[in-house]
Amino acid sequence: MMQAGIFTGYFPYDLKTTAQKIRAHNFNTVQLDLHFSDIDVSDGQVTPEKCRTIRDTFRDHHLPICCTSAYTNIVHPDPATRKVRLDRLKEILAHTQYLGSPYVISETGTFDTSSDWVHHPKNKTEEGWDDCRAVITDLAKFAWDHGAVFLLETYVNNVVGSVEETLRMFAEVDHPGLGLLMDPTNYFEAHNIGQMDKTLNYVFDALSDKIKIAHAKDVKRSGDDKSEKHSDIGDASAAESHTFRGVGEIELPAPGLGELNYDLYLQRLAQKHPNIPMIIEHLDESDVARAKAFLDGKLRANGC
Repeated sequence: MMQAGIFTGYFPYDLKTTAQKIRAHNFNTVQLDLHFSDIDVSDGQVTPEKCRTIRDTFRDHHLPICCTSAYTNIVHPDPATRKVRLDRLKEILAHTQYLGSPYVISETGTFDTSSDWVHHPKNKTEEGWDDCRAVITDLAKFAWDHGAVFLLETYVNNVVGSVEETLRMFAEVDHPGLGLLMDPTNYFEAHNIGQMDKTLNYVFDALSDKIKIAHAKDVKRSGDDKSEKHSDIGDASAAESHTFRGVGEIELPAPGLGELNYDLYLQRLAQKHPNIPMIIEHLDESDVARAKAFLDGKLRANGC
């Protein structure tokens, strides 16, 4: 049976309180965000000892860590900014062995400087592709050398944003240090959201064997508001990856608040990954109980 989990970052408290609150919702795994009010795990401050403390605290609350967040723009066009971002990602990759899971996740980035989720013309050029592939190759090798696996999460506006681009990246970076975070909502645009089942089947026909972890959010048309959307999750210092809710034609709300065919999603996912962690996202703490009930209901209805 699939495990229901959630990002720890939606609970902006000290380490123990975060674990207690998540366990109170009857989750049984978490995607770890290195962000707690009582332990400094900022850039350059991650240590094996701190990682073991975090790991053991979640284990004590029956919440094994299934993966760790390291979301950042890995192809930021400013060299100094890119170095800072990649240094942080590698810091997490180097320490994830002490957190209890090898999997560390990031998006594939954009050459836009104003946002990690806005399209830039260079994203879809061979020059941009070669740059991104070189970064991902380095990350996959670095991860493997440190007992980790780098999971890329595709998003339509990033360099790797389509099924075809995802397949190409895995073909060109054929390395055991690279895997896929599955979030089918990230493949939808205005041109294919009206073909929900066809698109979902295409995604899973092509990519099922690459998947390591899965996300649970939703997708819908954004209506008149085409701006980049963010949500206040009650944490002024939260990463933008946790507040982001979509841009342009597509909005990405919490699970159960959009158009995603969850029945088909879970059925296809379970065919090859019957025990995979399903990590809820794109919500705030006040909506956790509703989202958990929605996901639990879908898992039960589909025998997952």
